[in-house]
Amino acid sequence: MPFPIHRPRRLRKNENIRRLVRETTLSVNDFIYPIFIEDGQNIKSEIQSMPGIYRYSIDRLSEELDEVSELNIPAVLLFGIPSEKDAVGSDTWSEEGIIQRAVRFIKENYPDLYVITDVCFCEYTEHGHCGVLCNHDVENDITLENTKKQVVSHAKAGADMVAPSGMMDGVVKAIREALDEAGFSNIPIMSYSAKYASAYYGPFREAAESTPAFGDRRTYQMDPANRREALKEVSLDIEEGADIVMVKPALAYLDIISDIRKNFNVPVAAYNVSGEYSMVKAAGKLGWIDEEKVIIETLTSIKRAGADIIITYHAKEVAKLLKGC
Repeated sequence: MPFPIHRPRRLRKNENIRRLVRETTLSVNDFIYPIFIEDGQNIKSEIQSMPGIYRYSIDRLSEELDEVSELNIPAVLLFGIPSEKDAVGSDTWSEEGIIQRAVRFIKENYPDLYVITDVCFCEYTEHGHCGVLCNHDVENDITLENTKKQVVSHAKAGADMVAPSGMMDGVVKAIREALDEAGFSNIPIMSYSAKYASAYYGPFREAAESTPAFGDRRTYQMDPANRREALKEVSLDIEEGADIVMVKPALAYLDIISDIRKNFNVPVAAYNVSGEYSMVKAAGKLGWIDEEKVIIETLTSIKRAGADIIITYHAKEVAKLLKGC
């Protein structure tokens, strides 16, 4: 056999040369950390299916935010669990809603932390669906009107960015118009543009108390079998004014992240969702995997696929690993 001229192993000789030629690197600057905020007092409740993740009442939220700030994680994504739910999710646009009060608290006490609000209704409706129901399905255009009220109330409370997750047709356009008309033209939109009707959301539904009372969300979230449709959804959202587009979930949809990165010149976010988090935690607890290495490998794969931003429940632990804590 001829002596090989090219020996790729030369550039794998030791960690220093591997660092020099590494194509993809993780940074704390890549991360958004999701936080669940529950109405009430003195609440720090661990989510059974998401070890290490808690629901906090506002009076104990500093316990989480102090650590987030210390680790220099740039942004948080807020999900609210109200004390009372109704048919339309009216807490979402109340001045005294759980998210509005949480945003005001954070901006007053952690002014440098970038606050993103999830814009949806499933945590706030008694039926657990993402909008106003008509004949057991979500009525798109009525839901858009309520979404407008929701985003304006978030903006008035001090939110830095809004992130619509309900997969309603035309939602980005409706939000952009509502924010602009209310004088919030500088607030960006991170749209859940390609959000799939995924089985990976199970632990989140425990965390946010958002399991549908009947049926599922396949009439508005995307079919997991579809790839080209994601490009259509992203294209529409960009046309309507989305500043950042998102793929959710991340790990089973790396091809979608890659497609979007190749076809569009906007920042791409990916949501490393609850099921992805919980599977790693469960396998790590059983000793079946090296948990820390799997977490780093997973997040690196998401970034390598083309994500600029990673929304992940692992943000704090990875920030500590990168910091050498």
